[in-house]
Amino acid sequence: MPAIAETVSLGLPVAIDRIDRELKKLWSEGEGAMTRASLMNLAVYSEESGSLTRNTRLLARITENHACRAIVIGADPRAKNDRMEAWISAHCHLSRAGTKRVCSEQISFLLEGAMVKLLPSIVFSQLDSDLPLYLWWQSEFAEPMDPQLWSWIDRLIYDSQSWRDFNAQIRLVEMAQREAKQRIVLCDLNWTRLVHFRLAFAQFFDHPGSHHHFREIKNASIIFGNGFRSTAILFVGWLAAQLGWEIRSEKNAGRIELENSDGETVRIQLQEKGDDAPIASFTAQSHGIEFQVTQAECGDLLEVCRSKLGEVPARQVLPSSENDPVKLMSEELMRGGPHHVYLRAVEKVRELL
Repeated sequence: MPAIAETVSLGLPVAIDRIDRELKKLWSEGEGAMTRASLMNLAVYSEESGSLTRNTRLLARITENHACRAIVIGADPRAKNDRMEAWISAHCHLSRAGTKRVCSEQISFLLEGAMVKLLPSIVFSQLDSDLPLYLWWQSEFAEPMDPQLWSWIDRLIYDSQSWRDFNAQIRLVEMAQREAKQRIVLCDLNWTRLVHFRLAFAQFFDHPGSHHHFREIKNASIIFGNGFRSTAILFVGWLAAQLGWEIRSEKNAGRIELENSDGETVRIQLQEKGDDAPIASFTAQSHGIEFQVTQAECGDLLEVCRSKLGEVPARQVLPSSENDPVKLMSEELMRGGPHHVYLRAVEKVRELL
């Protein structure tokens, strides 16, 4: 019987034309002790060596809270020989009542050489009924963008933090969205990293009496971790999109200049620091008032404070996002609807990324 969630084995090797038959056998053998559950199709594509095992380990954790049919693809389009292999397995977790194992099935594929071109056919042939299809694309996008693939996808999940050329990649993503006639919802895990940080800063202005500070912000600073400059710039894009600011500076490693809705300049300093946190802190000054959001030393909380310059601030704590792929994916999978604010933020700062 195929391996379950306690292991990282790919499971039982199967012939491509026997996948359905072997899955039925899996559930019949586990009848009574196992219950199959699925709320979505989650396909994961990677071209990194060893990705099948790594993603199997991630899915064992993701399926604790998000039951799905997982389709995991490890691809090597540069391989000299053509090869295709498949495995089936199940990720099982005890139900809340603790009496049955609730299981999500996983179908894994290794594609090498010309077999990578079969990706759309493989994904479509393994979908679970009419459930939505989420595609987690872990590699960089490349032309040509296959319209057959994108036309079936409901949510495209990627991480722009790892992109070497943001503009080239986002153009390909937008091309995929056009091919799907705008059906695809774009889900950037680099944006998901900012969810709690954005909420922490926005809560300063929950009361309408604080809104005048938006127009009075003249200086701000962001400290970000090594390799997370794009995360910091997306945060600036969010501020600009929400407050009606416009970028007025060229690419600059240390500073971004914007113009607010009153035509006045806002300067944001950028500082990269060797830290595990994608965003270590954001500080903004508005007419003698300082607003600050800082990653707490414990790593899973944010410290927030508002004070007059020179005063000792009274700090409060709020939840923080964690830079863990499973937690980022769980955060993304819990959120529905289109990400309009993300698209507006990208449009504001795409030339700086």
